[in-house]
Amino acid sequence: MPTLPEGSIRVEHVWKKFRADRTAPLFYDQFVRFRRSFTNGTRKDYRWVLKDVSVSVEPGGTLGLIGINGSGKTTLLKIISKVTYQSAGRCQVEGRLGALLSVTSGIHPDLTGRENVYLYGAVLGMRRKISHERFDEIVEFAGLGDAIDRQVKFFSLGMQMRLGFSIAAFLEPEILLVDEVLSVGAANFQQKCIQRIEEVVRQGTTLVYVSHDLTSVEATCQQSMWLADAKVRAAGPTREVAALYRASVQEDASVATSNDGVVRLLKSSITGPDGGQVLSLEDAEVRMTLNSPESVEADLFVGISLGTAFPIFITKHHGLFPSGDFEVTCRLHNIPLPKGGYSVWTAMSSFGKWADTPLLPWKPVLSFDAFGPDVLNPPEGVMVAAPLYVGTTWDVD
Repeated sequence: MPTLPEGSIRVEHVWKKFRADRTAPLFYDQFVRFRRSFTNGTRKDYRWVLKDVSVSVEPGGTLGLIGINGSGKTTLLKIISKVTYQSAGRCQVEGRLGALLSVTSGIHPDLTGRENVYLYGAVLGMRRKISHERFDEIVEFAGLGDAIDRQVKFFSLGMQMRLGFSIAAFLEPEILLVDEVLSVGAANFQQKCIQRIEEVVRQGTTLVYVSHDLTSVEATCQQSMWLADAKVRAAGPTREVAALYRASVQEDASVATSNDGVVRLLKSSITGPDGGQVLSLEDAEVRMTLNSPESVEADLFVGISLGTAFPIFITKHHGLFPSGDFEVTCRLHNIPLPKGGYSVWTAMSSFGKWADTPLLPWKPVLSFDAFGPDVLNPPEGVMVAAPLYVGTTWDVD
């Protein structure tokens, strides 16, 4: 393999398998397994968690890994960090590597916070003098001034995460791997972590970031890869890959809830001004035809999301809905949506005998495109929770 520059990652056609889950120790199960080994010619004692995965990250590059649990994201990080090795393919990593693969990654519970700082630095191959120079910054960033000389096993989960991230980020590795651990911390510390990640990336550190929070991935990573069923489903600019992933989440949610609920959704539509396209800062109408077995007093919710079940905004109507087929029109005034793809979600809940059963569970009903200004890029290290567009006027005196 040719030598890569410091801070480079190259994964080529990597496959990884683990031993299959053990079956119940019953005679019948063992008999079926034994017979299958002769019928198929080979015994299926393994399961594949990565299948032909390739990715390349240049020095100073940023890569986000997204996908549902069990899709292979953490396994790929462990292969990159040499915690485990691939079953087939090649993985080449050049440069000092800092990995935060779990809340307690690199942290020894029986040592104090102070001792862990120096231990982690030694593992990274750094001189004690450099770790000493960074020590005050690490403690201040983690907010552990009063607890740094306490054994880590007496830290809370959030305190351990703060210490682990601070050590990994401030000892300035050439490559930083972060795996879905920032969700443990408080919101203000998460923002500090995103800002620190931006700082180390500007200094030339390569970042591979795993998270289910697409907002933080979009804020930190220029490129992303979506893993599903151990394979690469999509790779490219983060915003494009995230849009594909959100659409998949919406589709799965629609299938999972399609036949649930007492009230049935028959059809739905959304239109902009004069029945045309949906436009930013203009009115839009959501029309839904529903069917109820009886007249019911209920709350009907309508929300707009980026595809996931977490809406950008939500509105509610309380009223008496008739039995049989009926149509509901929800007029959204001056919708603050920038250009992009969105989903309409709805739900209906009631009282009395229907209090314990949702009349209509929270589910996506349709997708649409909004036309208008592009999404604004926030300052570096800032996560935008909802991509709203607000018309403004400015005066500078």
